[in-house]
Amino acid sequence: MGLRWGGWRPRAIGVAMLLVLTPGWRTTAEPMEAPSLPSNFRELAKASGEPQIPGLTIVYLHPLGSPADANKWQNIIVHQTEGPAGSAKSMAMAQAKNPTKRGVMLWVETDGTVYWSTAENAIPTHGDGANRNDNKYIDNSKTYRSVIKTNSIGIEFVGNYPDVGKPATPEQERALLLLVRFLQERYDIPATNI
Repeated sequence: MGLRWGGWRPRAIGVAMLLVLTPGWRTTAEPMEAPSLPSNFRELAKASGEPQIPGLTIVYLHPLGSPADANKWQNIIVHQTEGPAGSAKSMAMAQAKNPTKRGVMLWVETDGTVYWSTAENAIPTHGDGANRNDNKYIDNSKTYRSVIKTNSIGIEFVGNYPDVGKPATPEQERALLLLVRFLQERYDIPATNI
């Protein structure tokens, strides 16, 4: 179960190669060494407030509470929007003003800056259209009706407008490697659910 990165399912985040998620969502397909984690990573991931992970810039538009009070997140879905470079902050701010509108919890700018736009118990509607059983982009037979907006954290990359085939930046890839580890640790999400 869990969304795959272009048919490639990470067993663990170590040395990772991000491939195609959907047409237009791809990276440079170059292997990238996962950044090392600080010794207090687990404590940082479980902290309230605005925890900062070395090597990852997170701007909290909504500070974190206790993970126990968060929605029971089970999956991570990575999207790439057609927003231009420089649009993550404004999109995240619009999401913060209306947390349950169509959008995601986390927005990643081309420089790797992450904007945390909603509370951990708010449910943005990023997964509405993804719950289909057509195998149009990936084999979703195992995720159909199980990876939905109420159990999935959405991460949105910006910066590929007007070329929707433009890959994510290396900075976005590096941010994703740390961010996914942070989310996995914070919400106990297994690698198979990314």
